[in-house]
Amino acid sequence: MTWKKFSSSGMLPGRGRKAAGAFLVAFGISALCISALFISMTSCKMPGEQPDFSKVTEDFVYGSLALSPIAATSAGYHEHHGVRLDDKLDDLTGGGLREQLQFYFSFRDRLAVIKPESLSAEARADYHIIQNQIDLAILDLRRIQSVRHNPTLYVELIGDALFNPFVLEYAPLESRYRHIIQRLFRIPAFLENAQSTLLDSPDIWNRVAQEENGGNIDLIDRTLRAQVPPLLKAEFDRAAKPALAALAGFNKFLETELSRKPSEWRLGKDKYDEKFRYTLASGKTPEQVLAEAEMALQKVRGEMAKLAAPRSVKEALDKIAQRHSTPESYFDEARQDLAEATNFVRAKHLVTLPGRTNLQVIPTPEFMRGGYPVGGFSQAPALEPQLGAFYWITPIPSAWPKDRIESKLREYNTYGLQELTIHEAMPGHYVQFEIANNVEPKSRRVLRNIYGNGAYVEGWGVYAQQLMSDAGYLNNSVELRLTLLKQLLRVISNTILDIRLQTMNMTEPEALDLMINDTFQEKEEAAAKVQRAELSSCQLPAYFVGWRGWLDLREEYKKRKGAAFNLAEFHDRSLKESAVPLSLLPQLIR
Repeated sequence: MTWKKFSSSGMLPGRGRKAAGAFLVAFGISALCISALFISMTSCKMPGEQPDFSKVTEDFVYGSLALSPIAATSAGYHEHHGVRLDDKLDDLTGGGLREQLQFYFSFRDRLAVIKPESLSAEARADYHIIQNQIDLAILDLRRIQSVRHNPTLYVELIGDALFNPFVLEYAPLESRYRHIIQRLFRIPAFLENAQSTLLDSPDIWNRVAQEENGGNIDLIDRTLRAQVPPLLKAEFDRAAKPALAALAGFNKFLETELSRKPSEWRLGKDKYDEKFRYTLASGKTPEQVLAEAEMALQKVRGEMAKLAAPRSVKEALDKIAQRHSTPESYFDEARQDLAEATNFVRAKHLVTLPGRTNLQVIPTPEFMRGGYPVGGFSQAPALEPQLGAFYWITPIPSAWPKDRIESKLREYNTYGLQELTIHEAMPGHYVQFEIANNVEPKSRRVLRNIYGNGAYVEGWGVYAQQLMSDAGYLNNSVELRLTLLKQLLRVISNTILDIRLQTMNMTEPEALDLMINDTFQEKEEAAAKVQRAELSSCQLPAYFVGWRGWLDLREEYKKRKGAAFNLAEFHDRSLKESAVPLSLLPQLIR
C-alpha cells in the first residue's frame, strides 16, 4: 500500500507517515491569550447548560490551523483574525512549543465540562475526534518530542510550505509567489532553530531527511525559479540565495554533526500503546490487532493457493509480474487505468461520483519521496475543494541498476498499477475526499478532513480495491484477484511489521523475510516498506484495521436493512460522513 498525504499522527498534515511533530503559534496572538478566551467562553455558561458544540469545533479547527500556517494553506485557510497565514512558517521554537501545549491543555479543559452523551450523534463524533487529537498532540509534545529527534519534520514542512502555494491556485500566480518569497526569507531562521533543537536522530531519519532536503533545493532552484513572474524575479533571487545556503548548511549539519548522535527509531511499547489507542480509535489493543492480522495472513494465503492451482502461488505471481510497463510508460499507463476505473465505477454505480473533475496525475514531489516511494494522494483543500487534487506517482530513477528497476516494475505490474490507481484515486481516496469536501458546516468538514480517523481513510482505500474485484472489474480477472490478495497480504504484514518492529524488537532481516517469503513481495517493495516502518509508527496498521472495519460495517448495515439494502446507498451515506472513527459510524448512517 502506498502512503497518502494524510495525518494520522495527531498533528496537522506534514508527515502523515508522519510522525508529525509540533505545529506552533506563528502569528502575533499568543496561545495564552487564546486559552484565556476559551476559559472565559466556557465559564459564561449557566450551571448544567451545554456549550454550543459547533462553536467548540470551529474554535478548535481554526485555532489549530492558525498554529500551523503551512497546514492552513493546504486546507485553504488563508487568514486568521486579520493575520495572513500564507507567507509564514510554523514557529518551532521553545516558546512556541510551550504556547502550543497551553493551547491543547486549555482545550482539554474546555472539553471536560461537556458531557458527550448529551450531544447529537454528529457532534459526539466531532467531540471524540477532537479529544483524540488533543491527546495525540500532548503525547507528541511531552513524550515523543518529534521536534527534538526527527529532522524529516523540518524538511517536509519546508517542502509543503513552498510546494502547496505553487500548485494550489487559490490566488493569482503573482500573489502566490509573493507568499513563497516571504517563506523563503524565513527559511534560514527556521533551520537555525532546527539545528539548535535537534538533539539526536536515528540514522534512517537522518539519511531520509538529507535525501528529501535535496528535493527542496531542487524545488527552489529549478521548479520554482523557472515559473517566477518577471516582476518578482529579482526579489525571488534575493530570497532564494540565503534559503538555498541554509538548506545546504542543514544537510551539512545532518551529515557531520547530527549523524554523530544516533538514537533509537523504535517507539517502545508504552508510548506505542498510547499512540495506537488515540490514532486508530478501534477499541482494540495492539496485541489483539496483531493476533487478528496473523490469523488473517494464513487465511488469505489459503485463498491464494486455491486460486493459483494447479500452479504454486509464487509461480502464478511470477507470471503476472512479467506483464508490466516501462519507466517511460509508467505515467501514461496510470492515467489510462484511471479512465478505465472511472468508467467501470460509473457503469456499475458502485458509488455516486462527485461532480468536480479536479484530479491531476503528477510526479511525487521530490521532497516527499522518502516516505512515498511508490505514490500517494493529496486531497484538494477542505475549504477550497475546487482546487487541485493530486494522484502522485513516484518516478523510477533511470540511474537505478537494471535489477532494481525490474523489481519495482514487477511489483507494480499491469495489475499492481491498477490496484494502486483504485486505492489512491478511483474509487479510493480521491472519491472519498471529494465527497467529504461537501460536508457542512465547514468547521466539521475541516475537522474530519485534517484530523480524521486514519483507519476510516486507509480502510476505504483497501475496501475499494476488494469492491472492484468483487464487482467484476477487468472481466472478473483472476490475475487482478490474485494481485488483490497479494496486496491484502501486504496490508496484513503492514500491521505485523509496525507492531513487532516498534514494540517487540523485530529485526530488519526478520521483517524482510516476512515481506518476501510470507507475503510474496518483491525485494524492492519489501525494502521500501521496512524503511517506511522505521520512519513512522501507528500508521501502517490503519490499512488492516480499516479494511476489516469497513467490511464489518457493511455487514451490519446489510443485516439492518434486509431486502432494502443498496450497496451504492451504503457507500454514499458512509462517505458523506467523512473520516469519523468506524466504531461511531453506525450511529450516523441509521
